[in-house]
Amino acid sequence: MKDNIDVRGARILVVDDSKTIRRSAENLLNKAGYEVCLAEDGFDALGKIVSFKPDLVFVDIMMPRLDGYHTCALIKSNPTLKHTPVVMLSSKDGLFDRAKGRLVGAQLYLSKPFTGEELIGAVRANLRPTPT
Repeated sequence: MKDNIDVRGARILVVDDSKTIRRSAENLLNKAGYEVCLAEDGFDALGKIVSFKPDLVFVDIMMPRLDGYHTCALIKSNPTLKHTPVVMLSSKDGLFDRAKGRLVGAQLYLSKPFTGEELIGAVRANLRPTPT
């Protein structure tokens, strides 16, 4: 069962234009033992993803400058990043948004506001433990 997977120490990038969402996700993920990096939009994320090398990316759909769909598509089109799981975040819970997220390569779609359990569950569902 996936609940027993231990992926503490994983590096997670949270991309959202809402400071409240970024800080909330950061607190929940830090408490669960993950290393977290924050970005406020897609352009900011693209700069940080290269240096931080996250194991997973949470990205908001609706952001200024570069939205979540384009950010995800750019991550998935990069040969060194294409295997990085991307979880879309949105306050809209529509079928169209979910489908579009899948088309650009997102592994999962999480509706905001999310619970700590949902956030950690998304991490566990998308990461494999490193072999010891």
